[in-house]
Amino acid sequence: MLPVIYTPSAEKYFKKLKDKALKKIFKESINNIRENPNIGQAKTGDLRGLYCLDIYYNHTNYEIAYRISKLENGDIVVIVMAGTRENFYKELKRYIK
Repeated sequence: MLPVIYTPSAEKYFKKLKDKALKKIFKESINNIRENPNIGQAKTGDLRGLYCLDIYYNHTNYEIAYRISKLENGDIVVIVMAGTRENFYKELKRYIK
């Protein structure tokens, strides 16, 4: 399993989550990403280099945006952003710039 780090935006989102079942689903999804980093959909264009994973919970679509960074001692998963699908990519583009 690859190590994982969170950007301040992702960390803030996960701290704000109150729904324990949703938190558990996010944790399971992040563990799946750590085991198989290519599980998400690779993005193109101005989001090149990022992967996004869809999560469905309680009739709502959530997203996790992450990248795989190469370090001297191996790869690491960087969780860039997480949230509901609504306006997710617009906020992600703004956050990256």
